[in-house]
This record gives sequence, C-alpha cells and structure tokens, in this order.
Amino acid sequence: LCCCEYVDRRGQRSHLAACCCDCQELDEGCDRWLACKSLPPGALESIADTIADRLRVPWFSGAVKINVSLVPPLVLLPVLLHVAALHFLLGLLILTSLPVVVLWYYYLTHRRKERTLFFLSLGLFSLGYMYYVFLQEVVPRGHVQHSQVVALTCGLILMLAALSRAKKDPGYLPIPAGNEKTSHQGLPNRSVRGSSSGLHGAASSRAVNGEAKGYSRMAADEPEGVKKDWCTKCQLVRPARAGHCRLCGRCIRRLDHHCVWINSCVGEQNHQAFILALSFFMLTSVYGITLTLHTVCRGRTPFVALFYCPGAYSDYSSALSFTCVWYCAIVTAGMGYILLIQLLNISYNVTEREARLALRDNTGRRLLGGLVIDTGQYNRGFLCNWGHFLSLGSSPPQRSAEDIV
Repeated sequence: LCCCEYVDRRGQRSHLAACCCDCQELDEGCDRWLACKSLPPGALESIADTIADRLRVPWFSGAVKINVSLVPPLVLLPVLLHVAALHFLLGLLILTSLPVVVLWYYYLTHRRKERTLFFLSLGLFSLGYMYYVFLQEVVPRGHVQHSQVVALTCGLILMLAALSRAKKDPGYLPIPAGNEKTSHQGLPNRSVRGSSSGLHGAASSRAVNGEAKGYSRMAADEPEGVKKDWCTKCQLVRPARAGHCRLCGRCIRRLDHHCVWINSCVGEQNHQAFILALSFFMLTSVYGITLTLHTVCRGRTPFVALFYCPGAYSDYSSALSFTCVWYCAIVTAGMGYILLIQLLNISYNVTEREARLALRDNTGRRLLGGLVIDTGQYNRGFLCNWGHFLSLGSSPPQRSAEDIV
C-alpha cells in the first residue's frame, strides 16, 4: 500500500481520493430526504460507520484511521471557550450547556453499548489547553512567581504519571489457554454498557460491569463463607470480589468499576493509582484556579472572585482566563464528587460494583445520605479498611489448584 491507500471495512482496497465516492447509503438517504421520506432503520448508523472508516490520514505503510471520538474535544473545546469569552451571557450559556452535552454523549454511547475515547481525550486536551492558557494569558501579567509555575507544572506531571499507571493492567485474571482466541474475538469496540467514573446516580445504577445474564454463581463455599463465581465468558473460576467487565471482555480482581475517563477498568492493581491521579488533579486544579483568580481579580478571595469579578470582561485576555477558570471549576466539582465517593467506599471497604449489587439485591444499607452503601461483608473498621486498600497489589496473587484446573 502507498501512503494514501488502505483496506476498508469490507476488505477492499481503497484510496483517500475516493472518500466521497460510492456511498450507497448516503445516496439513498439524500434521495429519501428530497422525497420527504423517512430513512430506513439503521441507515444513519451505516452512514456513520462509513464516514468513520474513511476518515484517515496518509502514513508510510498505508492511510491510518482516525478515531472519530478524538476529534470533537480538539476542535470544539477551544472554539466554545473563545466564544464564551466574548460576553458574559455567552459564557453562561456555553458553560451551562457543556456538562449537558457531555452527559448526553455518555448516555448515547451507553445506550449504543460502545467504548469511546471521547472522555479520555476531552480530559487530556482540557488539561493541556488550560495549562497553555495559563502560560499565555496569566503568567505574562507578572503576578505569578516562577516557583508557583514550577509547582503547578510538577503537580500536572505527577497527575499524568499516576494516570499512566492507572491505565495499565487493572488486575486481569489469566485466561485459560484454550479460550485465548475466543477471548480476543470477544473484545468488541461495540460492547455492552459500562459504568461511569463511580457516579452513584442514574448513570451508575444503569451501568453494568458485573453480574450479567449468562453468568452462573457457584455455591463453592470457602471457610469464611466467601463464594467464588464461575464466569461463562472467560471460562474460569473468579476469586472473591472479582468481576467480569463486559465492556473490556475480561475478568478483573476486585473490580470496582469501568471508568470512562480513563477508558479502562479500576481494579486491584490500579485502584491506588486511580485515587492518586484524582488527588493530584484536585490539588493541581484548585491551585491553578487560585493563581488565576488572584491575577484576574486582584484584592478578592478566590471564592468571592469566582462569583463576583467586575473587571473580568474588561479585556479579552481576562475574559478568556475567567472563562477557563469557570470551566475548570465545573470539572473539578465533578471530579471532587467522584473522589469523595471513592474515599467513602474505601473507608467502608466496599467497591462500586459491590455497592451496585447490594442495591439491586437489597442487601446493603445507605449511609451518609446515600453517598455510600455499606454491605458489611468486608468492613473491618476505618483503619483496617485503609490498611487493606494500601496493601492492594503489593504481592502477586496466588493461583489455587482450582484456578489452574
């Protein structure tokens, strides 16, 4: 293949120059639209799949496919923030609608049973763009010291390092040798629903990572009454607290949830890194917001300046900085809620999956206004629970004879 050629989804050789040619679904859709007729079922999905397959860039060994979910954050976020900086009312409208659009896209992918890189790319590009605006618009004003810039940069680097660790193996259970091919074929891009980042609302109650139809529970009682599960998908015996993520197509030790923000599961091996990444994000974001508000709104405390800053829209640079501050504040509030839920779950030694199953089976009790669900099964007290969490992944799990068989 030359740099502009590729093999399409039908297995046929194609060229970038033919991106607008031979699209039967689009031609039929236009004909029906001109004739004021409704589209047949599945027509829009077929057109979207064709567009996604033809969206490619030239490369040495053939045109490389671009993931469509990566494009909207890279294009829309800077445009919307710059438009929001033009006027206070535009900023209010855009910053109010952004969370609604993100939630709508989550429920859209949730309903279509898809994995997407949209949330991961949105988070990473938001970090990069906010840091760029801080260096270009806030630092040149001369009110931020070099040591403060270094501290903010170090916090960002530490957060990215923890995020990189959280993206690694969450604790996948080894697949039996005879089922490796079947398992790799069972890793679809379009799978069943996954959960959001630990949200205890409608999102997480509808999201399904754990027990599904077709998964039988074995009554293999252990000395302390702990049960092991048989996973019919992976064809293995799952240890206690393990679960099958139907989005990833694998069983994970001490599965907590599938996080759309890292596009991976949170389990025994990466739960600590996930909490560390959230903590570094919160500290870095709050510190950056404080530095920006001290520069844009001089003489006011950060909390007061966030809601009352008369000179914020006096010039475009201040307006853009103030708009980015509000965008960061909205994101920080959402991530702060996720971190709070995670810390409470750790304090009661319960995972997100176990809390969801306890609500489904009516076996848990709501505490702290429903923020945490205590199953009572693994709760050994605050200090013991945190000691257990801090020891996760410290030693490789031992495989029993039953697992080997």
